[in-house]
Amino acid sequence: MRILLFCENRYAVDILKPIGDAALKEGGHDVLWYVDGRKIGCFPLDGAVSWTGVMQEVYDWHPEAIFVPGNIVPYYLSGVKIQVFHGYASEKKGHWVIRRYFDTYFTQGPFFTRRFEELSRKYGDFEVLETGWSRRDWVHAHLRAFDGEREELLRRYGRKRIALYAPTFSKRFTSLPYMKEVLRQLVTERKDWLLLMKLHPLTAREWVEEYGELARETDGIVLMDDYSVARYMLMADVMLSDTSSTIYEFLLLDKPVITLRAGAKDVYWHDVQDVEDVPRVFDEVTCRDDLAERRRWVIENYDPYDDGMSSVRMLEGAKDYIRRHGVPKCRKLNVWRKYMCIKTFGRVR
Repeated sequence: MRILLFCENRYAVDILKPIGDAALKEGGHDVLWYVDGRKIGCFPLDGAVSWTGVMQEVYDWHPEAIFVPGNIVPYYLSGVKIQVFHGYASEKKGHWVIRRYFDTYFTQGPFFTRRFEELSRKYGDFEVLETGWSRRDWVHAHLRAFDGEREELLRRYGRKRIALYAPTFSKRFTSLPYMKEVLRQLVTERKDWLLLMKLHPLTAREWVEEYGELARETDGIVLMDDYSVARYMLMADVMLSDTSSTIYEFLLLDKPVITLRAGAKDVYWHDVQDVEDVPRVFDEVTCRDDLAERRRWVIENYDPYDDGMSSVRMLEGAKDYIRRHGVPKCRKLNVWRKYMCIKTFGRVR
């Protein structure tokens, strides 16, 4: 099977790599990455995988299966177009929008499967398969991989526990305008805690610079500057955020989360409306049984697949679709969707 990993943004690297690794391990597949250099810049896997940033080359390669974490994929490419999602944030309106680009949706768990099956019956032009989320395969394989790095950070800064601040980039939901002084207060008053900050790759440059300055001038705060947030979630004991899908990934590790004005309808963690309440809540979340019960519900319903085999299920799902339907030559779309594809990715010959 010719497999295209459609990498439009840096956050997609961790989502797609487990699928590519599973395909290579299984054998019998050709794997090509499409990398949008306009958004990604320096591709972190350059030299380690086969990739191109030229859409014409992708078209001429004739993929048979395309795995896409984003919301759009060119209709004119051959292959079954598979939505694998870029997170668990169901409260974001766009999560449930059917844009008609995909032949099938590979869902993370029962909560998502039920809703997308309803949408499938409504629209009638895509299938749904529950597989689990590929990025959790990476987590499964690296559960203890960063223990040494964690201990080295704690020794270096003279701290005993780690908190992670991982806000979203969205202007509507981000907590970045409000959290700076509270973060400073947390590490100043709690000498046992080290705070790691991992900003979203799409965060506005002015916020990156401002929080970089906070890290430089505050003992106990470190701004991490690489593409992967998953490694820091594995190291951390508590996470601070707002309306980010990383909240659910952290809950799936059965660890407590604090958010500032989260946009979720249903909250399975401790959310505060007033930024001044963050320090008080910070001292409570690790020992509350009710929050532990909410986390267990999330694990059972959002993504119960912690076996490291979600990518394998995705590959089998793609093969099964092709066995039943053949390899689609292209995706039928209305004129507006076709226009958006060409506007975003250009034309091919």
